Parts: sequence; structure tokens; C-alpha cells
Amino acid sequence: MRLSSILITGLTFTGAAALCLVVAGFAVRGVEAGSEKAVRQSLDRSGFPWAEVTADGLKVVLSGTAPDEATRFAVISQVGGVVDAARIIDEMEITPSKGIAPPRFSAEILRNDSGVSIIGLIPRMTDKDAVIEQLDDIAGADQVADLLETANYTAPDGWMEAVDYALEALSLLPRSKISVEAQQVTITAIADSVADKERLEARLNRMAPVGLRLSLDIAAPRPVITPFTLRYSLDDTGGRFDACSAESERSRDRILQAAREAGFDGTVDCVIGMGVPSPNWARASELGLAALAELGGGSMTLSNADMTLVATEATPPTRFDRVVGELESALPRVFAVHAILPEPETVASTDLAEFSATLSPEGQIQLRGRVSDDSMRDIATSYAKARFGSAAVHSATRVVDDLPGDWPLRVLAGLEALSFLERGALSVTTDRLQLRGMSYNEGAPSEIAKLLSAKLGETKTYDLDITYEKPPEPEDKSMSPEQCELELAEVQSVAKITFEPGSATVAADSQDILDQIADILARCDGVRLEIQGHTDSQGREEMNQNLSQARAQSVMNELRSRRIVTSSFSVKGYGETKPIASNDTEEGREANRRIEFRLTRPESDDTNSETTLDAAAAQPASDGDTSEETSGQ
Repeated sequence: MRLSSILITGLTFTGAAALCLVVAGFAVRGVEAGSEKAVRQSLDRSGFPWAEVTADGLKVVLSGTAPDEATRFAVISQVGGVVDAARIIDEMEITPSKGIAPPRFSAEILRNDSGVSIIGLIPRMTDKDAVIEQLDDIAGADQVADLLETANYTAPDGWMEAVDYALEALSLLPRSKISVEAQQVTITAIADSVADKERLEARLNRMAPVGLRLSLDIAAPRPVITPFTLRYSLDDTGGRFDACSAESERSRDRILQAAREAGFDGTVDCVIGMGVPSPNWARASELGLAALAELGGGSMTLSNADMTLVATEATPPTRFDRVVGELESALPRVFAVHAILPEPETVASTDLAEFSATLSPEGQIQLRGRVSDDSMRDIATSYAKARFGSAAVHSATRVVDDLPGDWPLRVLAGLEALSFLERGALSVTTDRLQLRGMSYNEGAPSEIAKLLSAKLGETKTYDLDITYEKPPEPEDKSMSPEQCELELAEVQSVAKITFEPGSATVAADSQDILDQIADILARCDGVRLEIQGHTDSQGREEMNQNLSQARAQSVMNELRSRRIVTSSFSVKGYGETKPIASNDTEEGREANRRIEFRLTRPESDDTNSETTLDAAAAQPASDGDTSEETSGQ
């Protein structure tokens, strides 16, 4: 009995202990769950959802990655307001610091007659002493203002190439500003002439290394016009300008408006330049044009401050005198007018003294008519040979007495004027010089008028009938980048570059289109192109990227095999990142598989950094493969 009571008592205590343990376990789990729930809700409300909460008995363990130390401390404080701070175990981490971002490296180089200055921030690894030494070689010793600062960071990609190119370009541009950044150079400069501007642009484009984004802004200054000349003729067929000069757009507009009121209904390109003899040039021109219109015909020549007004023979003397008198009174100071009313011819035209010269389209010139003596004949022949070539001159002149004293001057001035033409005829008579013909230079009438006005003086008249024809394009003339792009677009609108299925090998039937592209590029001297490869979105993204790069490189290799200079070309695969159609249809996927030729431009021109060809021009490159792994190819 005694053993049984002891056993029962022991079992009772054991059961009670077990029950206590169970109850305690439930209590602990309840505390854990309550604490974890309360803390999590508090963190979510406070905007810390990244923080993880784990309850371990009375302990509350915080984990996760805080963006910074301040946020980590804020989480601990927030949790400390829910549970006792002694229960918090902090196991949170801090996002590693990325360090201080490198600065934007750039340099500005300014060159003028006073020397060179350079300012900016460059990487310390740039050989600053070598840069300054090169600038000394360009500008001369002690002519360089060095305002460069350095920073101890690695040079970004393309930095040194941009610096080297900028220094080479600076040596060609005595008046310029060059801005240098990694992979980009911007040049602003002044050229001596339009022709010099075109030459510099072509050379600078050819010099630029592949991958460099180049922006050119080269201006040609207004020409100095000497003498400042305006010549307008009016007859039964209407009015025409042989020369038109103005000092500003406003002055040009006033002159053209006055010409329209004087019977002019055509178009003319007045040369805007420097050298105007008076700020009242436009006013004098307006008065001269109005006077000529009132006379009813003739010519008005304004050379610097001298105006020559020549009426027709049929002009009534009373009208001539009145118009000239009013013009003399109205002209601004400085300007002087010489008016001529030709006398009716009293000598038969067969008895008129005449010298003529005829220039053929082949460059042959014949001299005929009268000269004053043997010396004058030799001078005229020698002058013509100097102007047109010894083998091109045939002389059949004869010596005649009693010619005007200024006859040699007029003959030589006429021959010089004839040299401005591609073909034409010169006639010099006792009272008049006539020149007619054709020139490839739109400004030839103006140049001839200035020449004759300066050579003959205001007392002599001359008639010009010069036409302009566009010069034939040389077979080897380089196309502009825009024209090159246009022709590439046209040839791609009817054909496309294809590849062998699933590979970067150009298909055999694409050799003809590549031949046509090569023919175009052979005439695109120095054009900067990016050959781009594109795919659709099917297949793995990495595979599409690699295949598009390989295909663009294959096209580059094909062009090199056709002896195309590709030093200014670059290749880049864009994979599936730039679709031009929906990838939901086979037609769209076919359009997205393509090769494109794009002009490269500075990144600063975001909307035009790569000129977009229209959908027809950017023809797709396709291999027809539609399998899941290769349909993006």
C-alpha cells in the first residue's frame, strides 16, 4: 500500500510538471507571436517593410539591409517603442557605400590671335605637361594660359582619344573654341571663306576617331566687297540685276522692294558683306532705281559712292534733265551722280570701230577687230594667252589709226571680264562695251560689274547679259552625309541584307545589295556611320544581343572586302532593345530583324543623335528562321 501511494504521488507530480511545460510552451509561443505581430505592424506603418522580425522567446531579432546608418537607428527606435529595448537583438546590415561618384571631366580650349587658353577639370592620369607642351607648339611659347585642375580619378572611356583629337583639330583652327568631354568634342570656329569652311569640315570629319561624337559649327564671315557695287538694267523685257550688294538683310530687302517698283519681277541673291561706303547705301540705291524707272529704261550703276545713270537714246531731254536734277538733290551726301543721255548714232554701223573676242565652250578664244598699234596687238594677245592658255588663243586683229585713247584699257578690261565666263562673246566699240555669255558662278555678273566699274570709270557704259548654269558634278565628288544617308535609304527600300539561318554569315543573295551600298559609301568621304544590328524579341536576350553584334560586324567586313574605307564607321548590336514593329506577329518580327546604317551625332542632340530612317529605309535583315531559339535572330 505504501509503494502504491508513493507511485501515485510521483506520477501526479510528473503529470503536473508535464502540464506546466506544455502550458509554458503555449505561453512562450503566444508571447513570440504577439511580439512579432506587433513589431511587424509598427514597422510597416512607419515605412520600414524591408526589416525582417523574428521572435525567439522574449527576444526580438531584427534583420535585413538598411540603406544607411540613420535608417537602421530609426528602426531600432521604432521597435523599442513596442517592446522593451532589452529584448531587441540587432542583426541588421548597412548597404555598402558606393563611394564618391567621379566628377564630370571636361576642358574648354579657346584660341585666337592673342594665344590659347585652356580651362577645365581633367583626370590626374592625363599627362597635363604634354598637353601644355602641345599647346605651346601650336600657339607659341608663353602664349598659353593654363587654368586646368586635376582630380585623382580614373579617366573615363574615350577621354584621351577626345583630347588628342581636340589638340590636332586646334592646330588647324586659328580662331576657335573646342569643348572636350569623354567620347565627345564640340568645335566652334571661324573660317576665312565658304570654301575654306567646307574644306575644314571634310578634313575634321575624316580625322575623327571611331566612336567619337563630333559636333562642328564653323562659320564663314561676310566677305569684304570692293568696290561695293549695284547695277540694274531696264529695257522693254523688264528689269534685271547684274550686281547687287548690301550691308545687311534689311538693306537688301529695301533695295529689292525698290527694284520691284521699278519693274523687277525676278529673283536675285544680293551679296551681303562688309565695306559699304555709307550707311545711306540702301537709300541711294532706292533713289537710283526710282529715277531709272521714271526714265523708262537704261541702266543704273552704283559703285561705292559714285552713281552712273545711263538713259536710252529715246529719252526726251526735258524728262532726262528733270529726273537727273531731282536725283542730284535727293541723293544723300557723299554720293555723286554722273548722268548720260546717249547721242543718236550718226555713223553707219559698218564704220564703227570694233574689237571682238569669242570664247568657245572648249576654251578656245578668237580675237578679231581693231587695235591701235602693233604694241597693243601684242599686249592683247599676250594677255589673252595668260588668261586662257597659250594654245587656246587665235588672233586676227588689225592695226587702225584714230582709235580712242582709252581703247587699250577697254579691250584689256573686256578680256579680263570674259575670263569669268565658261563661254561668251565680247564686243568693244567706240562708245560701248558689251559682254554676253554663261558662267558656272552665280556671282559672276556681280564680279564683272565691279570689275568694269572700277576699270572703265563712270563715263563709260557697258552692257552685260550673263546667264548662270549649274556646273556639272564631278564624277568623284563626295556626297554630303545627309545625301549619303538618303541614297542608302533609297537602295534599302527595295532590298534588304539577309543572313544564313541562325548565323552571322551574309546570305549569297545579299551580295548585290552590299555591292550597291558599297558604291554609295565610296562617294561618302569621311561620313560617320554606325552599322547597327537588330533582332526580334524571341529567343534568349543575351543570344540576340551577341548575334546582332556579330551580324553588324559581318556587314562591316563585307564592306572592307569591297575596299571601302571604314575608319569612320562603327558597329553595334542592339539585340531586341529597339523594335520598329510589334513582336506579336511574324511580319513585325521580320521587320525587327534588320541591319541599319545611322549617321552618328553628338549625344547632346538627344532627338537627333542618330538620324532615324523611315521604316522603308531601315529594311530588316532576315534569315527566315522561326524556331524558338533562333526566331529572334
